[in-house]
Amino acid sequence: MTRSSSPRPHGARSGASAALARGKGGGTGAHTIRIIGGDWKRTPLPVLDLDGLRPTPDRVRETLFNWLGQQLDGLRCLDLFAGSGALGFEAASRGAARVVMVERNARAAAQLRANQARLSARSIEIAEADALRLAAGLAPGSFDVVFLDPPFGDAALLARALDAALPLVAPHGWLYVESGERLDPAARPALAGWSVVREGKAGAVFYHLLQRENEE
Repeated sequence: MTRSSSPRPHGARSGASAALARGKGGGTGAHTIRIIGGDWKRTPLPVLDLDGLRPTPDRVRETLFNWLGQQLDGLRCLDLFAGSGALGFEAASRGAARVVMVERNARAAAQLRANQARLSARSIEIAEADALRLAAGLAPGSFDVVFLDPPFGDAALLARALDAALPLVAPHGWLYVESGERLDPAARPALAGWSVVREGKAGAVFYHLLQRENEE
């Protein structure tokens, strides 16, 4: 992601596609996301209407957490490009023991902290940092679920994000990836030894749940 004095939020699209995803033009107001399940089910959380911010849709989140078994009791989760925090807050609501959210945009990170405080979410840690740099300093195998939703349309960033995220997944853990194209492990050397065990598409979003082969 190109750095600037006001970087795009992690998990963001750029330009017209971002506006379409929000159903409106650019702006700096706020709207809400809704937690789907768990302790905070139906709780609305404010989300800044920052250019390019693209919360994972309700339907996709519901499908993902059905795949993961609804409850994440005791699991360690990493939301590497947190953006709105939709995935991380959902995981914490469903019992995850630790949820690390990484977001480099200062305003988006501040909103994550405000929502964390509103929920008194002790299992959540928010890091205002560059995702790839932070990932490089994390211990291999330290997370049971890694959520990977980098900005769309940047194939090089997706490749670097996969390289950074894959070592962080614990044995028998899961990697969830949203992207603007279908992931084909056979075409990506970084995914050698991994398989897509579930996948779907919602609008322009392809979403995938991956696991190391022979760990299903």
